[in-house]
Amino acid sequence: MGRLLAIDYGQKRVGIAVTDVLRITANGLTTVPVAQIFDFLTNYFLNEPVDKVIVGLPRQMNNQPSESMRYITPFVNGFKKRFPSMEIEMYDERFTSVLAHKAMLDGGLKKKARQDKALVDQISATILLQSYLESRQF
Repeated sequence: MGRLLAIDYGQKRVGIAVTDVLRITANGLTTVPVAQIFDFLTNYFLNEPVDKVIVGLPRQMNNQPSESMRYITPFVNGFKKRFPSMEIEMYDERFTSVLAHKAMLDGGLKKKARQDKALVDQISATILLQSYLESRQF
């Protein structure tokens, strides 16, 4: 069984999280600049079995897609072209950034660490993936 990999795609950075091999927990992996995401994914897929990629679906409170979709949609289309055999699913990412900041605060991180946007993106991807895992448990 391969891992699940989550992507919190932003304009500048991409937060990435993966499950353990048993798909029990989500763990932050890294943050990658947008320009390097496909190279990173290609290398990761060569070294680790991944069965599905979960991409954060940004929605507004009224359930409509947010403005962020204008740069996420081209990424998803490019992903499908580069990795046609890889399953990809979009999953609601509302509040992941807010929850990431709260987790950092609750974890006792200093203000300077909480301002690290790369860390926020990685934690957001982890929250997205953990939420996805919990929604799939029966």
